[in-house]
Amino acid sequence: MDNTSTLTTKESAFKTLDIAYIALGAALIAVCSWISIPTTVPFTLQTFAVFAMLSLLGGKRGTLSVLVYILIGAVGAPVFAGFSGGIGVVLGSTGGYIIGFLLTGLVYIVATKLFKKTLVVEIVALVIGLAACYALGTVWFMVVYSRDAGAIGAMTALSWCVFPFIIPDLVKLALALVLARRVRPVIK
Repeated sequence: MDNTSTLTTKESAFKTLDIAYIALGAALIAVCSWISIPTTVPFTLQTFAVFAMLSLLGGKRGTLSVLVYILIGAVGAPVFAGFSGGIGVVLGSTGGYIIGFLLTGLVYIVATKLFKKTLVVEIVALVIGLAACYALGTVWFMVVYSRDAGAIGAMTALSWCVFPFIIPDLVKLALALVLARRVRPVIK
């Protein structure tokens, strides 16, 4: 047996493991999105799952989990809040927050590549990523809401879509990091 076949086998096993982790991450995000309290923008455990997957799986696999989750929902699988799915949800008034999860992942990737992946770097990256998600989601909400129901001010949109979520999302972020730090050694 030569080194080339051994390397290829190890690379294949690693890729298979990556795919399995990405699929499990997407499934966990879906399950957490079903746990919701319906409001204008539903309170869900989606953000908890996104934070946990990024911290647990790393930026690349965690962000790919988010992407797979969004694509599965976009094609119609009921993976979004309230067991909804379809491109209409992604393009609807709250779709910007769903797409914004990708921004959270991209911020996390950049931060953990530029700096050593420490707890402080993870916290800062996830908080900045959450702010980016809020920004994209709020602008998206305002555009879609204005088109469908009439003009809406930035403060009104923020009071509906961001302010009520800040403290719960920060709590979810903290819990996700605690969970990820405890589980990470088991999956390595």
